[in-house]
Amino acid sequence: MNVKQLTVFGLFAILIGLMPITKCVAADLLPPQKAIYAASEQLQIRMQDKSFTKDFTKITQFVNEVIYPHTDFDRISALVLGKLWKTATNDERERFKHEFQSLLVRTYSRAFVEFNDWSVRFLPLEMEGDATKAIVKTEILQPGIQPIGVNYRMLLSQGEWKAYDIMIEGVSLVTNYRSTFTTEVETKGSLNAVIEGLVKRNAEALVGKLAANS
Repeated sequence: MNVKQLTVFGLFAILIGLMPITKCVAADLLPPQKAIYAASEQLQIRMQDKSFTKDFTKITQFVNEVIYPHTDFDRISALVLGKLWKTATNDERERFKHEFQSLLVRTYSRAFVEFNDWSVRFLPLEMEGDATKAIVKTEILQPGIQPIGVNYRMLLSQGEWKAYDIMIEGVSLVTNYRSTFTTEVETKGSLNAVIEGLVKRNAEALVGKLAANS
């Protein structure tokens, strides 16, 4: 699996644990790690219902409900747009955040159905008791291939640890998407045009998936 494939799969499929977590004691994990562990528990239980995985609308709704509390979409959106965020209107910011979140949740929902037989190994985490930022280091394990290093940038926000970036083998998802959207804005001429493109892609992808499952 190459970096591009991991990026597509990765934000939430790896971000908060589509794959089973290797045997560990939750009490031994530090708060940023527990944020990942807690969401994965909900997803693993739901994945056991095979009839559920056939309903893409329900999957998408469930995935959004599970990952939203553990993900800082405001920060992710701002980081992904970079300089474009500063010049965007409030309306453009809200529309972009909504559509980008839909894109990521849809990507994760697809992975929710298609991928299995993965596990997550937490690596030791050292942090001060009053820390507000942390990098949670893990390895993704799959039979027959080398472990894949996946690190999460986490931020303590209003008492909750939330993820705002993921680095797969050193490649930042935020940086990758920022490059993509910067190029699209240059090509299409405006951020608004890029947002409209996202709206169209999300709508077409949902319709296509629903038709495939009907």
